[in-house]
Amino acid sequence: MSDTSGVVISAAVEGIVDEAVIRRLIAHAGAASDAVYGRQGKRHLRQRILGYNEAARRTPWVVLVDLDNDNCAPPLRDAWIPVPPAPGLCFRVAVREVEAWLIADADGLSQFLHVARTRVPRDPEALVDPKNAMVNLARASRLWDLREDMVPHQHSGREVGRAYSSRLIEFASSSWSPEVGSRHSDSLRRAIECLQRLVENAG
Repeated sequence: MSDTSGVVISAAVEGIVDEAVIRRLIAHAGAASDAVYGRQGKRHLRQRILGYNEAARRTPWVVLVDLDNDNCAPPLRDAWIPVPPAPGLCFRVAVREVEAWLIADADGLSQFLHVARTRVPRDPEALVDPKNAMVNLARASRLWDLREDMVPHQHSGREVGRAYSSRLIEFASSSWSPEVGSRHSDSLRRAIECLQRLVENAG
């Protein structure tokens, strides 16, 4: 879905892969992306969340963070936003990392990574470490250059390959289906519904 509503939504995220994901979700909800802020990690967002909440009193905003090792999303949200959230704020938590939302589109991801569909986890929100699961999927790819980009070299000390983010941005921007993914990820479904409400209320 493209921008059909005339609504423009600002965003704040943890990193560059999250930016690609949120831009795709905003477009999926029928709106246009404005500037995307943050991209310097979770702590950076936490320090600025009250400012984003204040800005959302005037224009639509979405803030996306990973659940990571926290137990569940509602306490995280309550800790970040102790005041009532602005009507124009959509604060969403990816369970447990945004990679889980990408894994939730199993057909699209298996085609992009050139791996068997059966290798893609059926319940992405149950994964303890979705990023590691994504790297392991890439390790099984039939494409050498994709493995080279996404899988860290032995003894490199890195969690991911040198072009891991670039490859996920490519997938999120061009091949990923949020609609399909939302059927297998409750936190993704809730994020889409929240963005759709923003569009409806601002339209």
